[in-house]
Amino acid sequence: MSLNPFQRTQLLLGDDSFHRLRAAHVAVVGCGAVGGFAVEALARAGIGKLTLIDGDKAEESNINRQLCALHSTLNQYKTEILKNRIWDICPDTQVQTHPVFLTSANAEELFADTPDFVIDAIDILKDKISLILFLQEKKIPFISAMGAARKIDWRQIRISPLNQTKTCPLAARLRKELKAQGADLSFPCVYSLEAPLDAQAPNRQMGSIVTITGAFGLIIANEVILRIAHHV
Repeated sequence: MSLNPFQRTQLLLGDDSFHRLRAAHVAVVGCGAVGGFAVEALARAGIGKLTLIDGDKAEESNINRQLCALHSTLNQYKTEILKNRIWDICPDTQVQTHPVFLTSANAEELFADTPDFVIDAIDILKDKISLILFLQEKKIPFISAMGAARKIDWRQIRISPLNQTKTCPLAARLRKELKAQGADLSFPCVYSLEAPLDAQAPNRQMGSIVTITGAFGLIIANEVILRIAHHV
């Protein structure tokens, strides 16, 4: 007799909440250091349908912090690696993959099948702005990841509306750009109160560690799970 792999989640959240998770569709935009951990958590929590959007392939420099990056997966699209990982966790989960970068030009097409919730784990500011403006226009609920690089103290990670974030340079830039475009700045973000360390190479590559990027992803996934399950 096969056991229900989600029985402990169902026991914790209750039958009605768990059925909401199984019926839910969540899209994750950016499947790297933060997004990859969010995808993993959503799959293991029993989210029934996942859409993965990212044009990157796994590289050796990703191995220190990204779930999708292994020596056996280098040069493969991150979306495809994570799709196979999801199906190894739960073969019944529906997975759509789009191995492209989201832009203002393709957002409509990528979200033709409207998700119940979106996780923004994009690094590039202009594309992050395009995604947020699109989601607000379409009234699709979302949560956004701020800067996880150059941080080492997980105890300073917080969730708050963008207009209440502090310290994070990415959040400050995003607030300024979105305010200029008349966007709503009250959407939820995960960010850190920790001042960024001086850990940046001449080529602008920033130091980062899996314990922080992973924590960002797990905290984001937890917030999405609880909102879908009606526990917040």
